Amino acid sequence: MKHTKVKDLLNSAPGLHEVKAKGWVRTFRNNQFIALNDGSTINNIQCVVDFENTPEETLKRITTGAAVCVVGTLTESQGAGQKVEIQVSKIEILGDSDAEKYPMQPKKHSLEFLRENAHLRIRTNMFGAIMRVRSTLSFAVHQYFQEKGFFYVNTPIITGSDAEGAGEMFRVTSLPFDGTPRTEDGKVNFKEDFFGRETNLTVSGQLEGETYAMALGQIYTFGPTFRAENSNTSRHLAEFWMIEPEVAFNNLADNMDLAEDFIKYVIKYTVDKCGEDLKFLEQRLIDEEKSKPQAERSEMTLLEKLSFVMDNNFKRVSYTEAIDILKDSKPNKNKKFQYLIEEWGADLQSEHERFLVEKHFKCPVILFDYPAKIKAFYMRLNDNTEPGRDTVRAMDILFPGIGEIVGGSQREERYDVLLEKMKALEIDEKELYWYLDTRRFGSAVHSGFGLGFERLVLFVTGMSNIRDVIPFPRTPQNAEF
Repeated sequence: MKHTKVKDLLNSAPGLHEVKAKGWVRTFRNNQFIALNDGSTINNIQCVVDFENTPEETLKRITTGAAVCVVGTLTESQGAGQKVEIQVSKIEILGDSDAEKYPMQPKKHSLEFLRENAHLRIRTNMFGAIMRVRSTLSFAVHQYFQEKGFFYVNTPIITGSDAEGAGEMFRVTSLPFDGTPRTEDGKVNFKEDFFGRETNLTVSGQLEGETYAMALGQIYTFGPTFRAENSNTSRHLAEFWMIEPEVAFNNLADNMDLAEDFIKYVIKYTVDKCGEDLKFLEQRLIDEEKSKPQAERSEMTLLEKLSFVMDNNFKRVSYTEAIDILKDSKPNKNKKFQYLIEEWGADLQSEHERFLVEKHFKCPVILFDYPAKIKAFYMRLNDNTEPGRDTVRAMDILFPGIGEIVGGSQREERYDVLLEKMKALEIDEKELYWYLDTRRFGSAVHSGFGLGFERLVLFVTGMSNIRDVIPFPRTPQNAEF
């Protein structure tokens, strides 16, 4: 007989038929009641053991964390909380768990303790819920784009280009650390390296994605990206997943429409599919906030916040208007911001983004038309700008509790303008000849954006630290597991 998932058993009607279940023991009470979980749902199924007819040696091995197989009859539950339970006729211990040493005991653990045990934290209710939500969101991403006729493109993980121009990249090399080959002027001789040139882990699949959009029309990438940015914060990872659609013939307004529609779709899909997990995470958040002063508590519960995003249009505000709002804001006038806004051209920080979303507009915000000097070279230069105030057709989507969740732009489709921008920034045109070719041969208006997947998972789960929404976080001084 094949075993049945706990989720399916809990949705079954009680009857006299025999069932088999496999999973891990969450708790074992009174030598009689096993709370069994197999990861298919946040809920456990109660398995009632006939302890009088079960060898004592077997009962001793039913410990928290042990893997077991039970066979028995699915009956109506006598206790509250669930419709059915298994009256066990046979139990087999598949894998023992030393109760003295097993870290995931049924009690409250700190998030820091759970990060230190990232290989076992998935066995807790919280992390089971987070990772099921993450999986569902991931599927929703593909479903949305596939339904819209986008093509999924796998852009390279090892690359010779720096899409962001920030230089914070992890180098890929097969050269020895001792006795690295050098050129005559003492520089590393990358011609002797594996690829015959300097290469790095990708920070974005955008540039390569653009080349495919200029042939397939609309594409998306969804893969790992890497930043060697020494940011030990609750919002940054060195390895994270990025969703990057790119669409030929889309302008900035089309790009904003796409991003807003996409976000609403994947959140709605996940709310519909992960109701029990999200209710659990919502309650976790409510309990956590009880210890905070009233002023610091969220105005909305997790599910209310998700509904708010799904049901409301995102507010679209130009960078210039946002700067005026921030300059005149109380936190700025009272010098409460860590980074004071004094003039147009300032690069907005998380505190500014969150003020706009959480205090001023009280809804998701799309900022657009940023100063050219604080944005990447590939963004489309606006026409008719004020002297000294060159702006580009960039847009960022800001979310409550997160700050920036999406960054995108209309791309510079004009060959001459793009070439001039690259020269001004000393970007080697020979290195990016292939990127320039897309402007030389059949160029057209096109746009795209990047969404950091973990920031989306952070928002949907209500978690506050990005290290808690990826299975094995990679951060400065930490590559455990």
